[in-house]
Amino acid sequence: MKKVSNYLISIAIAAIVSSCAMGGRSSAGGEVTGVSGTAWAEPTPYGMVLVSRGSMEVGVQKPDSVWNLQADARGISVESFWMDETEITNSKYKQFVFWVRDSIIRERLADPAYGGNEEFKIEEDKEGNPVKPYLNWSKAIPWRNPNEDEARAIESLYRTNPITGARELDPTQLNYRYEVFNHTEAAKRKHRLDPTRREYNTDRPVPTEVPIISKDTAYFNDEGEIIRETVTRGLTGDYDFLNTYIVNIYPDTTAWINDFDNAYNEPYTRLYFSHGGYNDYPVVGVSWEQANAFANWRTEFLRRALGREGVYVEPYRLPTEAEWEYAARAGVNENMYPWEGDLPLSEDQGCFYANFKPNEGNYIKDGHLITSRVGTYSPNDFGLYDMAGNVSEWTSTAYTESVGKLTNDLNPEYRYNAAKEDPYKMKRKIVRGGSWKDVAHNVRSDLRMWEYQNEQRSYIGFRCVRTQIGFARGQKSKK
Repeated sequence: MKKVSNYLISIAIAAIVSSCAMGGRSSAGGEVTGVSGTAWAEPTPYGMVLVSRGSMEVGVQKPDSVWNLQADARGISVESFWMDETEITNSKYKQFVFWVRDSIIRERLADPAYGGNEEFKIEEDKEGNPVKPYLNWSKAIPWRNPNEDEARAIESLYRTNPITGARELDPTQLNYRYEVFNHTEAAKRKHRLDPTRREYNTDRPVPTEVPIISKDTAYFNDEGEIIRETVTRGLTGDYDFLNTYIVNIYPDTTAWINDFDNAYNEPYTRLYFSHGGYNDYPVVGVSWEQANAFANWRTEFLRRALGREGVYVEPYRLPTEAEWEYAARAGVNENMYPWEGDLPLSEDQGCFYANFKPNEGNYIKDGHLITSRVGTYSPNDFGLYDMAGNVSEWTSTAYTESVGKLTNDLNPEYRYNAAKEDPYKMKRKIVRGGSWKDVAHNVRSDLRMWEYQNEQRSYIGFRCVRTQIGFARGQKSKK
């Protein structure tokens, strides 16, 4: 509901501004002089760099018989976007985890079953009129000296480790619910409510059949289990394009063991996400679904801080495959990597350009055994770090063997929101960049790889992008 509300609010504000502009502008002697729109200076997103619009040839430029690669480069163009200069770190992802934890605790503190403190949830405005309930984040959680009901609410989100007896957060309860309005599907002619606007060819009859739509929904059943469904039905209105998701957002810390047979990786399982020494390392064990949930939360977190102006902010999201490759190769056709040349290290000094696996069995030749702190190596010409190696990165693009032939050359993107009932092969998403466990060839920026959207790996992370609003004339990317 919040997504649609923000969407409708933005339309209303735009309409008000336009009407004010029309009423306030002089007639200029009967000449058409235009109506000014809303001018709003978008703040530079924290920790991001601007990748200005550009074009390049994506894909493999030259055939490679050793790796059985065929040249398949094709020209594409992308709009300007902001991109995280580093991969999302454990520290940043923990902020998301703790926000979800605190929101659940506030819900329970307001629940009559735990004392029903109405100060933690706002249901009326200052005049006493009912409003859509929302959490009161200005009301601090009583971590110290809670009363009996407050203590039960807080402790309900924790558990006691049966082996060590330690008090720890219960990751199974950390579920994030969010809604996404599918603007693309809603804008298609075939989905217009007015049948006369679905077909412009006057030689054809006005369509009479009701368009069939599919929407994702999710809810908790009576046992507290997450139920995910894809509903297929006749179109009734805009709300049919509002998709609901509930995602457990805690990283899979066991990925370090499950990804590597017969290896002693237990310390990473226990410490990699929780220990402060790894704060500035890329988060791993996060699925494509969890990465999307993070991007949604990050968007709403910013919009709440900006107030009314927040409706103008483009959402944070995963980069498309085309955006990712253009950014990684700094828009240079000849680059196989984020740097010049065909090697992952300097020939004269032997310095490594990225964190990968230099030799069989030798992970530490580049100075690191597993992941490295983000930003350890020099950035590319766009100011982006670790676009090769360290961790592979999720993109928003769905994978199919012919994906390169399916996409447009303008802002290319292939999306497929797989239903729960779909075959597993339809749930593949493209990952890029290679990781700390890959050989030099696999960290090339022009190669496409994939993983299932619900998989959580010790070598896959992500970073976010955000389309830039109001591209400044004469603005250029870093080079």
